[in-house]
Amino acid sequence: MAEHSVTFIGNATAIIRYGSFNRGDRRRVVVAPDGPIMVQGPVEIEMPDGTTVVSDRFLVALCTCRRSHRYPLCDTSHRCKIRGDRDG
Repeated sequence: MAEHSVTFIGNATAIIRYGSFNRGDRRRVVVAPDGPIMVQGPVEIEMPDGTTVVSDRFLVALCTCRRSHRYPLCDTSHRCKIRGDRDG
């Protein structure tokens, strides 16, 4: 099983373990500007406190802004915008 370390804002680090990862295989990791880190799944994420988060999805979004209510998984909270006053 292969591992990858990811450091988030605030210096929190998580270890991502990939299922059935053979030598020579590669997982695609996409860092979205102002968004999550997209990782090909399935993955097991080991948090700094030793707990694990497992996702069997084929593509997993990891939160980098720490606003997610499902952290370390992204719930698109980074998209929240402040509403301005409406004219009228």
